[in-house]
Amino acid sequence: MKNNGQAILENWMKAQGLAPFAFQRDTWKAIAGGKSGLVNAPTGCGKTFSVFLGVVARYMDQYPNDYQRRKNNGLQLLWVTPLRALSKDIARAMEAALLDLDLPWKVAIRNGDTPTAERQAQKKKMPEILLITPESLHLLLTLKNYPELFQHLSLVAVDEWHELMGSKRGVQIELALSRLKAIAPKGLQVWGISATIGNLSEAAKVLLHAITPKPTLIQAKLDKKIKVHTIIPDEVDDYPWAGHLGIRLAEKILPIIAASRSTLIFINTRGMSETWYQTLLQLSPDLAGAMALHHGSIEPALRHWVENALHEGTLKAVVCTASLDLGVDFRPVDTVIQVGSSKGVSRFLQRAGRSGHQPGATSTIYFLPTHSLEILESLALQEAMGQQKMESKEPLVLCYDVLLQYLSTLSIGEGFHAPTVFAEVTQTHCFAELSSEEWQQLMALLVNGGKALQAYDEYQKLVLDNGVYRMANRQLALRHRLHIGTIVSDAMLKVRKLNGAYLGMIEEYFISRLSPGDVFTLAGYNLELVQIKDMDVLVKVSKSKKSLVPSWMGGRMSLTASLGEVLRHTFGRASNPGETSPEMQALSHLFALQAQLSALPKAGEILIEQIVDKWGYHLLVYPFEGRQVHEAMSAILAQRISRIHPLTFSISMNDYGFELLCDQPIPVDDSNVDELFSTQSLSEDMLQSINNTEMARRKFRDIAVIGGLVFPGMPGEKKKARHLQSSASLLFQVLEEYEPGHLLIRQAYQEVLFQQMEETRLRAAFARMAKSKIVLRFPEKLTPLSFPIVVDGLNRNHLSSESLVDRIAKLKQQLQGT
Repeated sequence: MKNNGQAILENWMKAQGLAPFAFQRDTWKAIAGGKSGLVNAPTGCGKTFSVFLGVVARYMDQYPNDYQRRKNNGLQLLWVTPLRALSKDIARAMEAALLDLDLPWKVAIRNGDTPTAERQAQKKKMPEILLITPESLHLLLTLKNYPELFQHLSLVAVDEWHELMGSKRGVQIELALSRLKAIAPKGLQVWGISATIGNLSEAAKVLLHAITPKPTLIQAKLDKKIKVHTIIPDEVDDYPWAGHLGIRLAEKILPIIAASRSTLIFINTRGMSETWYQTLLQLSPDLAGAMALHHGSIEPALRHWVENALHEGTLKAVVCTASLDLGVDFRPVDTVIQVGSSKGVSRFLQRAGRSGHQPGATSTIYFLPTHSLEILESLALQEAMGQQKMESKEPLVLCYDVLLQYLSTLSIGEGFHAPTVFAEVTQTHCFAELSSEEWQQLMALLVNGGKALQAYDEYQKLVLDNGVYRMANRQLALRHRLHIGTIVSDAMLKVRKLNGAYLGMIEEYFISRLSPGDVFTLAGYNLELVQIKDMDVLVKVSKSKKSLVPSWMGGRMSLTASLGEVLRHTFGRASNPGETSPEMQALSHLFALQAQLSALPKAGEILIEQIVDKWGYHLLVYPFEGRQVHEAMSAILAQRISRIHPLTFSISMNDYGFELLCDQPIPVDDSNVDELFSTQSLSEDMLQSINNTEMARRKFRDIAVIGGLVFPGMPGEKKKARHLQSSASLLFQVLEEYEPGHLLIRQAYQEVLFQQMEETRLRAAFARMAKSKIVLRFPEKLTPLSFPIVVDGLNRNHLSSESLVDRIAKLKQQLQGT
């Protein structure tokens, strides 16, 4: 027997020719039963409506006779979303449904773009549904009498939890939920909404750790059809190098765009998205006005215009980055093109799901390789999707910097009672193991600066007032409000035309290398630098055909463990004569050349090549573990080899392997090669092979900013990145010297090991390689596998008056004997 609310919803959907999926009905029933949990379903299959309509149905059951007349009900549903772009789209869908159901609920958005007047209005009268980012939710906790805002709240939905878990923004949500649970008079339900993730049960437990010991997990049993097409070049280069294909294949996507209603073209980096946008306009001028550019450094108004135009179906194509990755519902989009490796299975699925974003529709995605070996990666992605090899996210634990920020947040609004909040935060997954001693150290740091900083007034932030900790003064409170959040990036400067028109943001490190008159690309324009004034970059539009493309920090993603595992097995099949896939056929000549010169690594094998040429002695290893793991692994191998004979190495790597280059013979042979990959003394070798103190010092800068120890500056007067680093480095030195074992110093070293060096994955890689068969080869010249790694090393480590393209062309001629 259905509840009345559910029956109304089903009749409403029936009138539109739809019927709820089983997982949606299950979610409605669980919400009606007062449960908390996690909903998992493929992109575009109605996850949002499963939770949103569940709250609506329950409200209808509570007020069956007058739900259509009741107004000003207070906040019923708090919807937490990681991206501002998601909010407008979700709000639009909710408002349309509420109008059809004749339910007079208000839907509002609160994030960094929300006007001040609108925020003030929300405080006076909360809407029934509020869509909010993690940062804005914490800002609400700084308001006086904030518990009154949540007095009617019964359910919190956390959207895109698969993206948030494993990040400090996810920890922010864990802490906020612990507080909301404590102040919600009606009891609090929490529902996570997640797409693809490998450790789904763990994800549910992490989110709901403070809410319930037994979260309800609802998974959609839907077969979401995804068609993957590999764009294969007319000629495959036997000696590939990173990026050599990409733009050369741009003409091949023009017919795809023409045949589609609307197309998203995903590029991995902002810099390359600018290049692709310009290239496509040059190749097809008729796309002007029908194609747009979207990435995180473009000013918000332009991004919003692009999002609205996509939704309305007035754009033929959009070149974009991860800024459009998450659950935005652009139904006119029927095709997605992924340029270059997505580096992960889940990310590829997520992007594919931007097309056919509706139940029953087929998602279509084209994979365009940027170098020859990525053709094989397309095949590996298809196989990984078939095997459901989704990436897992490791939850963070003991993020002391986020907890420090949170305690300062609570001290501004109502203040907090220390024992009460300690009991709350230790209910979260992140701080379940927080000891009383660690809590006391954190409180001491906020109250008097702790042992090392107690002589400085600026670190004495909290005062005890009748058993309640409050922020010491209004100036400190203002500073804190301005910098709530855990996303710490390099200093960003606003780019403006001379008439004041705002174009977007550029990172300080890039613009500081330019001189007036230099031309760079942003937001689809070629711009000439006029001058840098305060925090503004003043520019004018340039007609120059040549320009510099900004390379935003963090542009090089690394292959995930899941995709690396499948790729190793896919590569291992390359020598099978029965392989008939278009991808394998396209690469057959490259594979034959690799086998002729060296060997094709099979599953369960590790190929090592030693090559001698005019540049020196090359040792090349191919673990297929991703760039980030290879960076740490190559440093450890260099350390171990140097114990045999002191040598100096130049190191280069890509997602498939790494190179150690030396001017002397490298003493690696059958007698000692197995020892190089031993797991014995791995921790000691990791610490010795890297400048872990310097890496920790860099990590500490972000920790100090998040924890409030270093002030980034007021808006419009932000400190330069190097000044922030200098302040943080000095603080790091003081704490290391005068307070050994300080929690934040300890956290910095832990983040280096587990995040930057991926210690867990690194250990697993060494363990796998120790059990693998080592195949040692001594090719007489560079091989197809070694060529892109060596080229990357030559590009970074050698000065030359020749362009990189000319040097590569000359090198290929030598290798091919032409």
